[in-house]
Amino acid sequence: MLIEEATVIVHEKIHQVINTIIAKNYNAIEENFEIRKMFKEMFQSSDTSPIYQLKKHYPEIYEKVMSREIDECHAVFNLNITKGIEQGLYRKTIAIENCIKFYYTLIFSINETTKLENEVLQLELQALEYHTRAIATPEGIIELEKQLKNHII
Repeated sequence: MLIEEATVIVHEKIHQVINTIIAKNYNAIEENFEIRKMFKEMFQSSDTSPIYQLKKHYPEIYEKVMSREIDECHAVFNLNITKGIEQGLYRKTIAIENCIKFYYTLIFSINETTKLENEVLQLELQALEYHTRAIATPEGIIELEKQLKNHII
């Protein structure tokens, strides 16, 4: 099916860009903001959330996409949190697996239930801030504040 093939191509492109961002070796918090910026640029021409539309019109494809994305996001989030702990930006005592589950549940819920892409972008920024504040060290909070000033919608 054409829609399914298109989702595979988009998925591959997104993760290729994410890997390119990770390879630039930003600090963990800046890396998250750069990934968010990439999503904003990729979907800025869309009036409605692609994920919302996929769920509404092609639920079986949506389920496959979400399963694949959860697996991929788990790996990316795990690397980011581990990196942030090593850099002293995230607390050493956080339960990494739970933190990953909380964050991707929040992000996917925003994308599943929000129709307008602009609203999705605003909520995702707030979710990223919420997530980062929950796990950051005092040094991480300083970096978060810096990133928030540089990446306003």
